[in-house]
Amino acid sequence: MIKRFLIAIVLLVIVVGGILGFNMFRDNAINQFFANMPVASSPVSTVDVAPIRWTPSIQAIGTVGASRGVDLSVETSGIVKAIQFEANQRVAQGDLLVQLDDTQQQADLSAQRAQAALDVQNLARAQELQKRGVGSETTVEQAQASASASAAQVEKLEAVLEQKRLVAPFDGTLGIPRIDVGQYLSPGTTVATLQNLDVLRADFSIPEQSLGLVGIGQPVRFGVTGDEMPFEGKITGIEPKVDAATRLVLIRAEISNPDGKLAPGQFVQVRVQLPEESDVIAVPQTAIIASLYGDYAYVVRPAEGDGAEGLVARQVFVKTGRRAEGRIEIVEGLASGDIVVTAGQNRLNNGSPVTIDNTVQPQVQAASEAVTK
Repeated sequence: MIKRFLIAIVLLVIVVGGILGFNMFRDNAINQFFANMPVASSPVSTVDVAPIRWTPSIQAIGTVGASRGVDLSVETSGIVKAIQFEANQRVAQGDLLVQLDDTQQQADLSAQRAQAALDVQNLARAQELQKRGVGSETTVEQAQASASASAAQVEKLEAVLEQKRLVAPFDGTLGIPRIDVGQYLSPGTTVATLQNLDVLRADFSIPEQSLGLVGIGQPVRFGVTGDEMPFEGKITGIEPKVDAATRLVLIRAEISNPDGKLAPGQFVQVRVQLPEESDVIAVPQTAIIASLYGDYAYVVRPAEGDGAEGLVARQVFVKTGRRAEGRIEIVEGLASGDIVVTAGQNRLNNGSPVTIDNTVQPQVQAASEAVTK
């Protein structure tokens, strides 16, 4: 019985030892396989670092307004007789826009003109009689006063009659009519808005630190978005004091708007252009990665070590500066000639093997302009 028990124990030890030995052999073989297996290279897009010409600028958000714009209204009360304009019509200075009923004023003016003509005749007759020696100086003076009073009354009635007409005070584009024919209007009632859209103005604010960088006549670019700024202008006014609450300075610029694509009241992106700089190191913003330890980029360099071949990505910490249109200034960390990864960094670690594939590049706009921080 004991012999059989010992034989069973020996057989069990042999089986368990074989299983354990096989598992250890298998694990060691797997580890050796993965240890000797070459690491696959990650494809990345890159750019060569080189100095560029850099035009710094100040970026802000502004509000567009018409250089000349008013809400038109009548000076006197009356019934609307005719409306001589339509919505969005371009008018010239002096064009008739609204005619109020002026029947009574026309009649009063006709009567007064007749009286003025009679007073002029009486004056001429009195002067003739005085020359003949049969008229007195007093009679001539009375006739002269009557003629002058009649002429003044005619001018007054003509002014009253002119108030029944609403004319364009300057060239511009009219808005939607807010009145109807037959409507009774009182003084101050808004008829429509008139805006000169050919030349607009934009009001925007900049930090007080940038006040010394701007001046009257400085070029400015505008756009509905920061990616495209097709509108040009120049600074026409600078507020002489800094807002104590916001520490901002109000700037006013004039915008050329020949095609009428901008409208008063719109928000616009503003870029005040500063003097151009040369030999600035800048890379696409996609090349810079932010972390808790600072900003860094991956630089492609030859692999180091005995028998090492190919390219690897090295992590390089950088100090960044200004940004402009998809590019960022590098103050420290990169030099001319470095090859920087712009896409594919999510698969990289320090020392990862890489292959360069620049068939697809992130869209980067020309860094001819920049934004001061």
